[in-house]
Amino acid sequence: MNTTPQPQRPDVSAATAQRLQDAMKRLRARLRAESGQNTTGLTLTQLGVLSSVIREGPVTAARLAVIEHVSTQAIAQSLAVLKAAGLVNSEPDPNDGRKKLMSPAPSAIELIDRILTGRETYLARAINQLVPPDERQDLEKAVELLERLADTDLSAGGAEGSGRTGGAI
Repeated sequence: MNTTPQPQRPDVSAATAQRLQDAMKRLRARLRAESGQNTTGLTLTQLGVLSSVIREGPVTAARLAVIEHVSTQAIAQSLAVLKAAGLVNSEPDPNDGRKKLMSPAPSAIELIDRILTGRETYLARAINQLVPPDERQDLEKAVELLERLADTDLSAGGAEGSGRTGGAI
């Protein structure tokens, strides 16, 4: 009987997870910089709310809070900033005059389009310059894996897709 303790192997899964997290963080920061997002004067949360107003509008603040998974107070704070910047408009809900419907100003749509186009342009240029043609299929596989990871819901103990289809900025 061998009673010699076995050497502990590093947890490759944890190390890989950390590398992936670090790489995604750096890429997100790069995309924010390259797209001009950092120069808008808006926080990531405010831009996310603005994207939801564009995608869902006209929409109530209560519905935005559900979509963004935040409190109605947090939505109210973001909407106040967006209104002051002239990026969202509010009007009474025709079905319930006590509620306000938020809709995007044309400048909001232009801003979000500019940010998203900037990200896409940067990524396309970076891929064209960095990834040789013989590795493009590897990149496609990596994207598929990332999409699967993003869709995985482990909360129920399984690895089923969450079905979440967000368009957050």
